[in-house]
Amino acid sequence: MTTEARPSPRERLLETAAGLSYQQGVGIGIEALCRTAGVSKRSMYQLFDSKDELLAASLERGATAYAASLLPAADDARGHRERILHVFEQMEVQAGAPEFRGCRYLAVQIELKNPGHPASRVARQVKERLAEFFHAEAAGGGAPDPDLLARQLMLVFDGASARAGIGADHLTGLMLPTVRTLLDAAGMR
Repeated sequence: MTTEARPSPRERLLETAAGLSYQQGVGIGIEALCRTAGVSKRSMYQLFDSKDELLAASLERGATAYAASLLPAADDARGHRERILHVFEQMEVQAGAPEFRGCRYLAVQIELKNPGHPASRVARQVKERLAEFFHAEAAGGGAPDPDLLARQLMLVFDGASARAGIGADHLTGLMLPTVRTLLDAAGMR
């Protein structure tokens, strides 16, 4: 008979903060976080300086998995255009899930409105890494203005994510043709 070890209070808080903030927004209360995680408020404050720090740590913890769910592997041999399209294909798949609420990193930045908030800083860094990926692929693919193309791709990504997240649009048949048009206009064949 094997028994699984229960995650530590820190892990339960991180997991709970990630889940509840994605489902309900960053305004969730400490009481709800602690109750759902099965951790006392006192323990939470021993582990994290504040709810803000807990939220930032939960976002940081999920950043690697977020990138892995979207970006092609570093050793992926496809061309630059196909590597960019891969990101949007993955997002289209994710957006089709009933629990999809949009990009959690964009949502945090919008909800907090404070660029100096610890969670906002983490979210901005995650989004900047995605923009850097687009820029590198655009430059590698010969786009004459990789900065502009990266910004345009981020606009499509964030806009599509937000619209799908609020149930205003379905991305299938809409997002990929839009991205292809941008890539064609930028000369990425």
